Amino acid sequence: MSDGLPMPLSPRIIAVTSGKGGVGKTFVSANLAAALARGGRKVLVLDADLGLANLDVVLNLFPKITLHDVFTGKHTLQDAILPAPGGFSVLLAGSGMVEYSRMTPEVREQLQKIIAEVEPKFDHVILDTGAGISDVVLYTVSLAGEVLVVVTPEPTSMTDAYATIKVLATTQSRRRIHLLVNQTRKPGEGRSVRQQLQQVVDRYVNPSLDSPMRLDLLGEVPADPAVRDAVQRRQLLLQTMPGTPAALALVAAATRLSN
Repeated sequence: MSDGLPMPLSPRIIAVTSGKGGVGKTFVSANLAAALARGGRKVLVLDADLGLANLDVVLNLFPKITLHDVFTGKHTLQDAILPAPGGFSVLLAGSGMVEYSRMTPEVREQLQKIIAEVEPKFDHVILDTGAGISDVVLYTVSLAGEVLVVVTPEPTSMTDAYATIKVLATTQSRRRIHLLVNQTRKPGEGRSVRQQLQQVVDRYVNPSLDSPMRLDLLGEVPADPAVRDAVQRRQLLLQTMPGTPAALALVAAATRLSN
C-alpha cells in the first residue's frame, strides 16, 4: 500500500507486546502459538522485534533466510516461512537488524505488504513485537486486530504496561486490550494486577476517551521452575513439560484467545 495507510484490522492478527523487556513476551508468543496449533489452528509467529529479534533463540532455530532477505528482495516471503517445533510456522527477523530499528517509510511499507500476504493463509498471525512505545513497536501493533500486553507483578513492569496501554488507547483508539500476567507468585495475583491497572486507566485515561478502555484478563502464568529449564534448553514448554502449571495456564489462555 503506497499511500501509507494501515490495512483494515483483522482479529486473526494478534500483537503480543509489553511495556518493558524481560517479562517473557517471546516465550508467551511461542507457547501460545504451540497451544493454538495443538488445537488444530494454522498459526504463524512473525518476529516483529526487528532490532533485537530473539524468537530464533527461544526456538533453537538457525534460519538461513530471514525477513531481511525478504525486505531486500533476495528471497521470496514463502522461502522465509519456516516450520517450528510445536506445529506452527515462523517468520524470523534475525538479530541485529539495526537498519530496521527505526520506522522508515520503506519498513512501514514492507511490514504492511508482508502481513497482508500472510494473513489470508493462517488462522492466527502472532506479531511478537518489541517492548516499549517506540514508533516501530506502535506501528507494528497498529497492524493487529487484537493486542495482548504481557506484564509481571513487578512495579516497574506494571508502570511500563500502563504507559503502553495509555498510548494504545489514546493514539490507536483501542478500547479492549488482553492482559496476560506472567510469573505470578500466588493464585489470583493476575486478577489483582488487572484490577490495579484498570483502576489507573479508569482514573487517568478513560475520562478523556469517547468510550471506556477495558482490560481483559486472558490469564495468569505462575512462576514455574520448568519455564527457566525450557528457556535454557531452547525448547517449548508445551512440548517438553506440558503438564506443568505454567504450560497448563498457557493452554487455558490460548483457549480463551481463540474463542
